[in-house]
Amino acid sequence: MRLEWCSLTGQCCEIVASVLQSSNSRLIELDMSYNNIWDSGVKLLSDGLMSPNCQLEILRLSGCKVANEGCIYLASALRSNPSHLRELELTCNLLGESGVKMFSDLLNDPNCSLNKLEYVEK
Repeated sequence: MRLEWCSLTGQCCEIVASVLQSSNSRLIELDMSYNNIWDSGVKLLSDGLMSPNCQLEILRLSGCKVANEGCIYLASALRSNPSHLRELELTCNLLGESGVKMFSDLLNDPNCSLNKLEYVEK
């Protein structure tokens, strides 16, 4: 599903999270890049990613104003439901060294299926 450049806010993430949690969701790719999601929206998305029903394999959040707090939410979601998300794109966000380290650690975690992280600092 492509939702990039749609002027979405963090509140829209609650709806997306409910889709990810749905038992009949077939959503495997989601691009929400270049929206005003911030860390509060990432928290809502992470709630959806934690669901055992979530089948999402690719998540793109470039330019969504994700900072350290958002990294903590995403990393926690990937640790709690490590079986599906393979690709994560976070280019043009404010991850900082600690955020990049969190995801680098997940790339090296044999229990996590994440195998591709795209990040270029602004």
